[in-house]
Amino acid sequence: RIAVASLKKCVEKLTRVSAGAWNVDCADMSISTLDEAVKRHSLEDEGADSTAVYFEVKGDFPFVAIMLFRSGDINIISKCMLGYSFSPLPEVTHSGELLLSELGNIILNSFVSAMSNALGKVFIPTAPRCLKGDPKYLLEAMGIAREVKQRYRLVSVKLDIQCGKNSTKSEVLGLIPESLEEELLRIEEQGQAS
Repeated sequence: RIAVASLKKCVEKLTRVSAGAWNVDCADMSISTLDEAVKRHSLEDEGADSTAVYFEVKGDFPFVAIMLFRSGDINIISKCMLGYSFSPLPEVTHSGELLLSELGNIILNSFVSAMSNALGKVFIPTAPRCLKGDPKYLLEAMGIAREVKQRYRLVSVKLDIQCGKNSTKSEVLGLIPESLEEELLRIEEQGQAS
């Protein structure tokens, strides 16, 4: 609920300031591993390379926020954001990587801010990291910071991005450890009791 509400506000703002229309497509919550989440995203993309922008949030309730883009759709994403495509090739160049990093940073910070407000705690995420590759590479690279086989409460929110006749999807993932989930539930129960 917190993730969807914050991302709806964020994409409404993105729609006002960019050339494309941004919408929350659907949301899901499950118990999953990072490994399963990235592979599921990849299967929906028929095994294509993805670009992941992610950061860790340190503190009393650490968690990880990830945004996955279809690497081959960088031209659609750049056109939706800026009004023009970077290159005729569907390949993530340095400029495209910077755009995806900034876009991921904006959207993921919206999610982190909502978590911070819900808990009444200050969260400071690490600098966003941008990775491109197949699921195995992404998992290995992100596994440096997180145990990919650990089970999390996984919040998944899919975003639809459209510009003219072109459209693509991206996915925001929140890997919520048990301690954070328990604290969110405790605060929600207190709010209902008062």
